[in-house]
Formats: sequence, C-alpha cells, structure tokens
Amino acid sequence: MALPEVPLARQHHRGGHERSPARHPCRARPGIAKEPLMSFALTTDQRDLLEVARAFLADVYPTERAARSSDSTEGWDPDSWVQLVEMGWIGVALPEERGGAGFGHVEETILVEELARCLYAGPFLSTVLALPALEAADAADALAGRSRWSFEVDGLVPDLDRVDRVLSAAGAVDATGDLLATVDPTRHVGRLAGSAGGTTADVDRAQLLTYLAAESLGVAEAALEIAVGYAKERTQFGAVIGKLQGIQHPLADTFTDLMVGRSLVQAAAWRLDARPDDALRSATMAKAFLGDAAVVATERAIQVHGGIGFTWEHPLHRYYKRAVWLQAFGGNAAAQRALIREELAPIDQVVSGA
Repeated sequence: MALPEVPLARQHHRGGHERSPARHPCRARPGIAKEPLMSFALTTDQRDLLEVARAFLADVYPTERAARSSDSTEGWDPDSWVQLVEMGWIGVALPEERGGAGFGHVEETILVEELARCLYAGPFLSTVLALPALEAADAADALAGRSRWSFEVDGLVPDLDRVDRVLSAAGAVDATGDLLATVDPTRHVGRLAGSAGGTTADVDRAQLLTYLAAESLGVAEAALEIAVGYAKERTQFGAVIGKLQGIQHPLADTFTDLMVGRSLVQAAAWRLDARPDDALRSATMAKAFLGDAAVVATERAIQVHGGIGFTWEHPLHRYYKRAVWLQAFGGNAAAQRALIREELAPIDQVVSGA
C-alpha cells in the first residue's frame, strides 16, 4: 500500500491552520534544514526490479527446486549462484566506485525478500553483508563470482560450508571450522576454527538486522499466499473453508502484521540510505517485530492446512523452519526489545528514579 510523501516537519491543525513554531517544535524553522522525505511508495525502477526478480525466481528457482537442493548432499544449488552473479544482484547496494550497481538498501531488501519467498539456500545474505567491509580486490572477486563470503557475528558464521572466505573479528580468514545443528536444513551455521566465541566482525549491525527482517517478511508473505490459496480451494462440510471465520480471522491478522512489518522494513532500509547514523533503532524494531511475526504466520498457515500442513511433502514446514532460524539469528525478539528499552530508558535511570 503506497502512502503519499509527507514532510516530517510540517504539521497542521484539523482545521488546516499551521501551528506556531514556538508552540510546535516539530515544524521547520528558518535556518534549520528540513528532514529528507520518506515515501513508502516504490519508484518505477524499484517496482521494475521487484517484478523482474519475482518472475526470474518463479521461473528458475521455484519452491520445488529449493526442496530438491536442500535435500541434496550439498544442501543447496551452486549453479544458482552463477545466475545471481550474472544478474548483478550481489552488488546492488554497493557503490559504483567499488564495482557495485550503486543503488541502495531499499533495492537490496527487495531482492532479499524475493529470495526468501522461494526459500533460496545459497550464501546471498552472507556475501552481501560482508561486501562493504572487504578489501577492493576481495570485493571484486566476490562480485565476479570467483569467491563467496560470509561473516562472523556473535561467534557464529552463517553458510560456513558454502563460502570460501569469512570476515571474522580478526580479519579475513579461510572458511574452516565446525558446523552446528540448526532447525533449518537450508541454513547452515558454524564456528570458525580457533574462534574464541562471541566475537563479531566489522559488519553493519543495522544492515544485518534490516536484511534479516526483510527475509522474515518474504517468508511470512509466501506462507500467507499459500494459506489463502488453499483456503479458497479446500472444501469441507459442503463449503469452501475460506468462508469460515475461524480461517478468515487468523489470516487477516497475519495480513495486518505483514503490513506493519513492511512499513518497519521500508523505514529501516530508507534510513540505511538517508540517515545511516539513525538506522539501528529502526532495524532493531523491524527485526524484533518480524522475527516473531514470521513464525506466527507460518504456524497459522500450517493450521489452515490441517493434517496435510504437517506432512514432510508439503513446503510449509520449510517456511516454518526458515522463520524460526531467522527469529533466532542476530538476536531474538526479546534481545532486540531489550536494546530498544535500554535506549528509551536505561536501567540505571529507572532504578535511580524509583
């Protein structure tokens, strides 16, 4: 849903008269720079990017291909990486002077979301997040598809067995270490050999949380579409189950959650481009909200399907597992909300004021 561009600094009474600057500090005053405008409407280029990405992935990487690759020995389809490199998706948000496309994080989150909708299992997120901190030669190799990268965060390395190099707290190292068991077979996590544990590389935390939230949004949207499609076709007791309030209301709740979540992701991505120093708070809120919302959305979708939703052959269990993985990685909702709480009211101030 597109919202009109509204200057953040301009406010009106209901009657249409502007408030006095002295009485309303949010209104722009002479000599004070206006805030940049934020719009929730995609530009023509962004909409074209979304449509091309969705059509491309539906054609070359349908859910069935994701299922086959995740059940294979390697756990993913390396050929798909070549295709993403050729499409130029790896460096969409990277500046042109560093070999990227020179777009922004809004465009990159569009791709992250679309890849999540089809449960892409390659190290896209890992490489994209490591790219900004790489040396020029390493970044050039990654953009050309000659190497795949990941990063260390809180002592964990996503896609450790699917990349060549890792950006660690100590610098760039080879991708060697031990894999850990995870709930999602399409998302491997490991620890670097000799790692002290709990260490984090020089990656942008706001970018990490924003992209994780965007991926959660894509997973939840796909689950909702699957559930709505099934509810329109499945007949029980002589009627389509989508006519039952017990089906309608949970799906409506999911839709509402995703509208809120999309606004949070767009706000976080916009701030990464326009106000990077203020992006972490928005990214934290987006991750906290969508981490939980995606899990709930996939649970509701499974429940709408009844018994078939619990079977191994149905794709919904894969979406649920990805949602659970995304909820935990980078800090769960409780951890994110604790950070927000600390920023709003530090514990020492609360205690001293009690």
